[in-house]
Amino acid sequence: MGYREVLVFVTGTTPQIITETLYALHHLSMPVNPDEIYIITTTTGMEVAERELINEGRLEAFYEEFGIPPVQLEIVLVTNGEGIALSDIISAQDNEDVGDFIVAFLKERTKDQGARLHCSIAGGRKTMSFYLGTALSLMGRPWDRLYHVIITPEFESHPGFYWKPKEERLFETKNRNGGTPKRLSTKDAEITLAELPFIRLKGRFSFEERSFRALVVEGQVEIDTAFIQLPLTVNLTERTVTVGSTTIEMVPMQLIIYNAFLRVKLSHCRYPERAYCIDCTDCFPYLVDLSSRRVLEEMAEDYRAAYGHNVGRVDEFLRQWPEGLDVETLRQHRSKINRVIKEHLRDETLSTFYTIAAIGRHGNKRHGVKVEKGKIRIEA
Repeated sequence: MGYREVLVFVTGTTPQIITETLYALHHLSMPVNPDEIYIITTTTGMEVAERELINEGRLEAFYEEFGIPPVQLEIVLVTNGEGIALSDIISAQDNEDVGDFIVAFLKERTKDQGARLHCSIAGGRKTMSFYLGTALSLMGRPWDRLYHVIITPEFESHPGFYWKPKEERLFETKNRNGGTPKRLSTKDAEITLAELPFIRLKGRFSFEERSFRALVVEGQVEIDTAFIQLPLTVNLTERTVTVGSTTIEMVPMQLIIYNAFLRVKLSHCRYPERAYCIDCTDCFPYLVDLSSRRVLEEMAEDYRAAYGHNVGRVDEFLRQWPEGLDVETLRQHRSKINRVIKEHLRDETLSTFYTIAAIGRHGNKRHGVKVEKGKIRIEA
């Protein structure tokens, strides 16, 4: 069973790109004839499209000439955040609204797995084309397509040219210098469809955000953390910390202290609704916060996992620090932990995400691990 072919255009006051693209798709080696057509435009663009394509019968004439079953065309008006249709795209806010609108439109259309989108960036203002292409990169599936239609220059700007007809037609062009008008024959017209490659990110990231700008930020964070920050796994039983494919063996004492910082990051996030940490360090504790009896008991459970059935080790650990690890011990082990991590990772930029960082002024420093919370996994 084939896809339902869905054409999506962004247009301004040049609706010719609709029929020109339809012509080019119809004349491919494997023709694409649409089942649905959507034109995303402003109220001004809608007036022009309705007049020239529908009221003056050009779209109907195109279908008749090439034997294509008529397709219902839907004009989709761009609206702002308050649901008011835009008459033009002039201000910075107008551009923001267009981006958000196109993202929402494509997000809804790409939910239909039986539809294949054919998106054209040939019309509309340049920002509309940019938003459509980028939105398709964020939302597009492997079978979706992106196009630009290329017209012979003399015909591209001619108001009477909508497609290359089967029978020759002659057009006259105005001479800017007031001379004899130049006559053009449609035999000399060429309409070429350029399929544009684009990176498809749908399914790679969650894309929970709704606005175009927020989606771009979210995607960039995902890319940054995917390529810069590697997954971090702590295996208490094996006494290892693994960063990407690099496994670091740690002595139990260092392992449980390192794990205490990771547990704070996972369980004491002040903004759990946020999917990413980025530069946030609000969860970083003071060393004195890790010196409590409660934290000691959590460490003891990790210590037990590291030593297995050797209960004596755990009892000895609890007897040595009955009220919790002192700050100086934590500080000393932090230095040892960081040294071990740096020795194994070697890459200074990479290691900054996994070592225990200190932030703040002297005497008032908080400590924590900067790796994204979504990259952390703790195994008993």
